[in-house]
Amino acid sequence: MSQNYPNPFNPSTTIEFALKEDEFTTLKVFDITGREVATLVNEKMRAGHHSVSYFNPDLASGIYVYQIKSKDFV
Repeated sequence: MSQNYPNPFNPSTTIEFALKEDEFTTLKVFDITGREVATLVNEKMRAGHHSVSYFNPDLASGIYVYQIKSKDFV
């Protein structure tokens, strides 16, 4: 997993990560209170490098975190 860029972002960012094998993966964005604001990935993905862009001009400025879950990591 790489650092998203740009960081901080407003209104868009790109998140890069790699999978060792084909596996079900979720990628979610949360605000600082833990409220989920977006699900960017929720599917079986192929092994390899992935780049996911997120664009939301309506998202308020603030601190956001993302969580990637797959077989090998959270």
